[in-house]
Amino acid sequence: MRTYLGLATTFHDPALALVGPDGTVLFAEAAERYLQYKRAPNCEPDPGTRMAGLLKRHVPEGTELVVASSWGEQFSDFLKGQAASGAFDLPALAAHPSTLNRSFVPERAERVFIADLHAMQARAGNGTVLALDNESRGLGGKPRATIAGRRRYAHHRAHAAYALWGSPFEEATALIVDGMGETGAAAIYRLKDGRIEEVRRQRGRGSVGFLYGLVTDLAGFDQIKGEEWKIMGLAPYGRTDPALMAILRRLYTVEDGRLKFADEGTVQAVAAEILARRPKDVGEQGWADLARCGQDIFSELMDVLVAEAWRLAPSENLVIAGGCGLNSSYNGRVLGRSGFKRLHVPSAPADDGNAIGAAWLALAEDEPDWKGPARAVRPLTPYLGSTVSTEPLERMAEWEPRARRLGHEGVTREAAKILAEGGLVGWVQGRAEFGPRALGNRSILADPRPAHAKESLNAKVKYREAFRPFAPSILAEAGPDWFEDYADSPYMERTLVWREAVRERVPAVVHADGTGRLQSVTAERNPAYAALIAAFAEISGVPILLNTSFNVMGKPILHTAEDAILMFYTTGLDAIVVEDWILTKKAPA
Repeated sequence: MRTYLGLATTFHDPALALVGPDGTVLFAEAAERYLQYKRAPNCEPDPGTRMAGLLKRHVPEGTELVVASSWGEQFSDFLKGQAASGAFDLPALAAHPSTLNRSFVPERAERVFIADLHAMQARAGNGTVLALDNESRGLGGKPRATIAGRRRYAHHRAHAAYALWGSPFEEATALIVDGMGETGAAAIYRLKDGRIEEVRRQRGRGSVGFLYGLVTDLAGFDQIKGEEWKIMGLAPYGRTDPALMAILRRLYTVEDGRLKFADEGTVQAVAAEILARRPKDVGEQGWADLARCGQDIFSELMDVLVAEAWRLAPSENLVIAGGCGLNSSYNGRVLGRSGFKRLHVPSAPADDGNAIGAAWLALAEDEPDWKGPARAVRPLTPYLGSTVSTEPLERMAEWEPRARRLGHEGVTREAAKILAEGGLVGWVQGRAEFGPRALGNRSILADPRPAHAKESLNAKVKYREAFRPFAPSILAEAGPDWFEDYADSPYMERTLVWREAVRERVPAVVHADGTGRLQSVTAERNPAYAALIAAFAEISGVPILLNTSFNVMGKPILHTAEDAILMFYTTGLDAIVVEDWILTKKAPA
């Protein structure tokens, strides 16, 4: 019997996935959760300290373990050659200029990214080897699993495998767009009869993802920290400035339906001109007009790529993955701007999702008749990560009367009551979400009706910029009553427009442009969360909750009950619920 360990091995957002012999995803989680280190830059995806427990929990004894990672053999060999030649030594890296190049990042930074990527390739899998070695010494030379081989798969192909095989579609066209791949930063793939084939791969250094990162930096934020999402949040507060748009449009042209990016001199000139125009008081709130224009330009660029995908591989179904798939503002509009009729964006479209993609590609290589997961488990659930033990709360109950075990129905009723009274509730249930967004299992929740709820949440818990919106979770059956052109959105992957008549009822989750990045919730996908929203609706008449990730700014989403308890005591949370336990600031009546 074989189990497949998939590793996402870029220099940011490392992740691991365990896939069974039939393609079932047994476990998938980003390393940042376990390490509690935001984005876990340059950290191995499979630290040995956690692999022993994961293997024991998910892998039968005697298993052959195939280790698969993203970034293909040819590219990995190129990185090895570069390393052997001394190209990644500090003096060699320092010799590269700090000026922008055609990738829209500084030449030196790009070389450092590649050096870090090589380091990740070298370390990936070592933690697993260490865990198995330690296990063998503890079990008389009989480790739970033996490594049957290591394989590498092209970066964008791993994106496509995860996104297409995890989608609800039998046939579809996938557009992969991110910062970088082996040959370029975008690719088109097709799913047909269970097989994935490459249609076109972009070549060259120009990158839609890095261009958006350049806008992020010029607007006053930091793409290295992954702050592109701030551009999406800030854009509705800005205006489309024709002068800024004209400057940004110098960065690309469209020839025969394909993008062509500007040369280095133009990139540098455009950046200098924008900096010269930047207001002196940008500060932490950023430059709203540039954010607006940057989002508009991103949409123009994506429209060209989507049109090319339609032209080369027409289909009713579009799948978008790669880091640019996190741009929910564009995702909510793409169907109206293209020939495609249905859209799927997975819960982890960025590089962490490649852990599942690589594992599935390895399985497909071993089992030529395998054509993706069973129809019954598609689209893929996002609830694939760790569970949280209630043992710390059980110990607390010995001395803390506010810690109570009420059963799932009891904590649901109590939490709904607290929310309806304006309280803030941390909600932890089941397995953690795979991907960057809290989808009702690791969430901080609030009543969306008070206009001040957003400001209160920021002041008491999240401590983040005022312009960033909070998302609504809505019972799916109520979606058409609240949103125009409603579409099912299980992963918070798109923004839709609120109906004008209902906006005043939930002002805390209506963004400045009248949109909301919604999560559609059903009892089938998430029974505990659906029950809570339903209980809140019985009290309030509103089948919606404000949902944000259970963390404070700068930290990943929590990983343990201790993390939740710490936030309870150090922030303005009114209650936390961990499975069927509740801990409240107010003593029970």
